[in-house]
Amino acid sequence: MYNILIADDHPLFREAICNVIRSGFPGCHIIETADLDSTLLLATEHDSLDLILLDLNMPGMSGLNGLMTLRNEAPTIPVVIVSAEQDKHIVLQAITYGAVGFITKSTPREQMTDAIEQVLNGHVYLPAEIIRSEQSNTRRTPREATIAPELLQALTRKQLQVLERMAKGESNKQIAYNLDIAETTVKAHVSAILRKLNVHNRVQAILSVGDIDFSTYLRR
Repeated sequence: MYNILIADDHPLFREAICNVIRSGFPGCHIIETADLDSTLLLATEHDSLDLILLDLNMPGMSGLNGLMTLRNEAPTIPVVIVSAEQDKHIVLQAITYGAVGFITKSTPREQMTDAIEQVLNGHVYLPAEIIRSEQSNTRRTPREATIAPELLQALTRKQLQVLERMAKGESNKQIAYNLDIAETTVKAHVSAILRKLNVHNRVQAILSVGDIDFSTYLRR
């Protein structure tokens, strides 16, 4: 059973996200707050929280400053931003400042459930369109430090296929369906990929292979 804190000042949205969580994760204990001060208070009092879903624009937040304050006060609790904001620079900044995911409020119900599940499984979640946009920028302006070919060569063929689909922004559930394998097998592959590529999370893995031609490695 997960303990999840929903921090948002819009009652209708809190109700909507509560319904998503109760439907996708039966038995969850849900706590609700509507401003940063009460969120900080509950986060410091309940170190058993598994996840905080945080609105960027509720009272007291001052945008990403509120996220940084929360991360400083409760550094062990994963925080996912849930916001109407879709500017990719803000999304990526939120990850830089310690969020483990960013979910836009326009995200469909099933996709939102998948995103929350990814985070609860220890991964970082970004919207597929943000990942694709960042990869497009990477291709136009190649990063100086690209991933070493020998690290990719250390991946098995199936791991390469999983990584290729991760890079397209697919969730574990979508990857499992498209590769006709169990979702638990996908999770095992993802963990192995992160370890072999020497990265800490899903987003780092995805961005590091933004300009890779997977067909070169899959032909071997």
